[in-house]
Amino acid sequence: MYKKTITYKDFNGTERTEDFYFHLKQSTLARMELLEEKGLVEYLEDIVKAMDRKKLIATFDDIIRKSYGVKSDDGRRFIQNDQVYEEFTETEAYSKFFMELITDDEEAARFINGIMPELPQDHNGSEKNVNGENSSL
Repeated sequence: MYKKTITYKDFNGTERTEDFYFHLKQSTLARMELLEEKGLVEYLEDIVKAMDRKKLIATFDDIIRKSYGVKSDDGRRFIQNDQVYEEFTETEAYSKFFMELITDDEEAARFINGIMPELPQDHNGSEKNVNGENSSL
């Protein structure tokens, strides 16, 4: 899980500091991996290498949408739905966060690494990727 603390001004001019949470479930990551011919990580690397800004923006928007959520008070659930995402995008915190991701390579890498789920391990302790192969995600 990736926790991002963002300080921003709300639409009343009040400065706020809030924590926002992002996490990809294994099932979501598996869908994303399987939809990309080369896999998600290699797809992202190709976009960055090609400096394809349109794809980069669209991809980050999609990843934020799929990973943003709200932790339940008891910590048992991570609530991810259209309403929760829409409420986030209607804040200046979203705008600030999105701009940071598309302009700061190090923050973008921290975000991607931080949202990745813990992958199952084989009997040797090696992580398995979504295809069941040893992985270094």
